Amino acid sequence: MEALIQGFLSLSNETLTAAAVVVTASLLLYNLTRNLNDRVARSSSIVLACVTAAYTCDSFLSLDPSRQAYEATLRLQWIGIAVLPAAMFHLSDALLATTGLPSRGRRRRIIRILYAISTTFIVAAAFTNILIQPIQEAGTIGLRASTLLPLFLLYFVLATGIAFINVQRARDRCLTRDTRRRMGYLQFAMLTPAFGVFPYSVLLGPGQEHTLIVLLLVNASNVVVILMLLFLAYPLAFFGSRIPDRVVKTELLRFVLRGPATGLLALSVIIFITPATRIMGLPGQSFMPFAVVAVVLLWQWTVALTLPWLEKRLIYPDENDDQLNKLQNLTDQLLTRNDLLQLLEAILAAVCDYLQVGTAMAVALKNNQPEVVAAVGPIEPLDKHLENGTNELKSMLNGSTSENGAFPVLEWEELWLVPLYSKRRSTPGETQILIGFMGIQARATEIDFTPEEHETFVTYVERAAQTMDDLDLQAEIYAALEGLLPQISMTRTRAAEVEYRIGHQSSASQIAPNPDREQFIDLVRAALRHYWGGPGLTRSRLIEMSIVNKALPENDDNPARALRAVLTKAIESQRPEGERRMLSPEWTIYNILDLRFIEKHKVRDVAARLALSEPDLYRKQRIAIETVADTLMEMEMAESEL
Repeated sequence: MEALIQGFLSLSNETLTAAAVVVTASLLLYNLTRNLNDRVARSSSIVLACVTAAYTCDSFLSLDPSRQAYEATLRLQWIGIAVLPAAMFHLSDALLATTGLPSRGRRRRIIRILYAISTTFIVAAAFTNILIQPIQEAGTIGLRASTLLPLFLLYFVLATGIAFINVQRARDRCLTRDTRRRMGYLQFAMLTPAFGVFPYSVLLGPGQEHTLIVLLLVNASNVVVILMLLFLAYPLAFFGSRIPDRVVKTELLRFVLRGPATGLLALSVIIFITPATRIMGLPGQSFMPFAVVAVVLLWQWTVALTLPWLEKRLIYPDENDDQLNKLQNLTDQLLTRNDLLQLLEAILAAVCDYLQVGTAMAVALKNNQPEVVAAVGPIEPLDKHLENGTNELKSMLNGSTSENGAFPVLEWEELWLVPLYSKRRSTPGETQILIGFMGIQARATEIDFTPEEHETFVTYVERAAQTMDDLDLQAEIYAALEGLLPQISMTRTRAAEVEYRIGHQSSASQIAPNPDREQFIDLVRAALRHYWGGPGLTRSRLIEMSIVNKALPENDDNPARALRAVLTKAIESQRPEGERRMLSPEWTIYNILDLRFIEKHKVRDVAARLALSEPDLYRKQRIAIETVADTLMEMEMAESEL
């Protein structure tokens, strides 16, 4: 019976060790995809890498490699064990710096010394026997303490203890309840890596690591380590994040359920089915792929069903249900421009198939100019007629009237035209607002619709008009979001100003009055896009700048006009000396700013005038916006120094 229990515990230990590898590797990859410019994210990645290395070696040893590989892996495992104390101190220093208490040089020197000491222990473990001594016992290889081990244990305990004290200092500097709670979670959860990779086996006697009591303790400790590592990921996810807390929690929850949890389930099925001889009349090896696929699919289905409920209970417990549903369903309910264009093309294709014609187009009237929005079939001769006959077209369309609610069909050149009216902007009893027209290739010298064809064609025209109306609405929504979102964004960096106590010297740079550069660029981009009016200009937080306030008297005390004047000045500062040239590289930045934002030309027109491809124009436009943003920041800094 004892042998059976021992075998089960050994199998459980292998499973839990492999599970720890899955969890730590997943959390490490999650950390690496976040903001590695943040010190906490970088240092916590080193801690997770140490734990991953240690548990990966443990998992490899359970595969019963050759003696040489077994001994080499035991020594290699000490890379993670030896570096971990220095990495934990490094993480505690990053947490202190985040709370406004950066190193004045002393802690930075200690970090370098600790990494040097860790490197020394790695060399001692890998190439000598003065730290650990391999021994052969009961047919297996084990490691036992050697001369230098007591010194390493002292180093391990001291570095971990000081890291714990540093996190307590960081916790004391937290000003809000949430940040104190998260730092408290982190303070105790960060002991988990040390607890998990501590070299217990070198302190045991020969053969003791395979006894029943030791196996029970090892299994229990592995369960605790896995749970605490997942718990550790929660507070760490908030550091270096530029998105709201609720989004951080949502991303972490989805990652854990779809990543580590799925891997753990698949791993458990593989490990427990592999030793089985027969399951449901099949050999265990043959049944295993089916079992793994079934468990993974069932788990993903379960996650899809329960995730909304979990998010509501764990992340949004106090939110208004109606408001939450509207926010969550926003992306599902709104169609993008490409979605609407595909729908419009499908309508035109259906018209061509039904009427047996080769060409159909939907044309919008923007700024009193026709613009082909979607088309099916060749339109090259026809689009030239549209450009040359703009005035004639507008007269025909504006003079057309509907009969008995039906759309009038007009003959023009080689096309049959039907005006498209906006129902959203039109009110009963008033003149309908013309937003465009549909043109189809004339199939005869005179309009020859049968009553049935005319009825079906009217249905297509109504759908096309509604789609064109939705295109205008989508553009309005996007313009409003583009102008308003930069005004309400709040990054974790700015939140730190009120979450932690202000520190000395270099911490002032973290809580400086200057706005975050990326957020500032977003504000400038919105203001430029709404240069002649819109929330991106009229409601911009750029209005609060000193240079804008200074420009108020010259602009009738109108904040929007003052901001436009400041933007104009920043744009003009990009203008090179001499005569303007469209194709000269040194004029590219200024030309893009002037043509796209001041003169409001379309992308394809600007690209053609500057001899650029559209992707290249977009890339250079981003650079131009960043240049204007940097210029504004320099102007603001110069004003504040006066």
